[in-house]
Amino acid sequence: MFGKTSGVEFLIVGLGNPGSDYEMTRHNIGFRALDFLAGACNTEVRRLKHMALTGRGTVAGHGVLFMKPQTYMNRSGESVGDAARFYKIPPEHIIVISDDVSLPVGAMRIRTSGSAGGHNGLKSVQEHLSSDRYPRIKLGVGEKAHADMDLADHVLGKFSPEDFRLISENFPSLLPTVELLIAGEGEKAMAKYNRSPQKKRPEV
Repeated sequence: MFGKTSGVEFLIVGLGNPGSDYEMTRHNIGFRALDFLAGACNTEVRRLKHMALTGRGTVAGHGVLFMKPQTYMNRSGESVGDAARFYKIPPEHIIVISDDVSLPVGAMRIRTSGSAGGHNGLKSVQEHLSSDRYPRIKLGVGEKAHADMDLADHVLGKFSPEDFRLISENFPSLLPTVELLIAGEGEKAMAKYNRSPQKKRPEV
């Protein structure tokens, strides 16, 4: 029944902040991952709708709307909630990709529900969906360099080339992960694609 008239059955959301100043920051890895995923589905995410840059596509035979909210991270839920209401999409059909400072650089974790873990974008999504029962793909960006560093300075800092290389190694796994989540195979997705970063080989 969901999305029957519109053709949109799932929302796939990458979290981040709009604007070139934030393009290569840790907090924007959700945008970068979403662009890669949409590209793998031959979709461009460029139409402004639901306070987001969007693109319509198909994954595993289902109509999806790829979304990059343009509301800034802390208000991401306004965009996601607006699209969910418009297309009558339940939380279980909303897949969110975000950064995670509690995971080491290059790690990937899939969850089908749970707390926001202190992530303001996820907090906003849960507030506007009135639910934590939505799948999410978390990409590890690493902890703060030192304990007294401001968290905002860390997540709004830019990746080193090596860190971005480690994180982007997860990108080819995004499409098969999303295909499993759409099929309702969350446990299989977690078992197959939850991963720790590859250790850097010592120089010789």
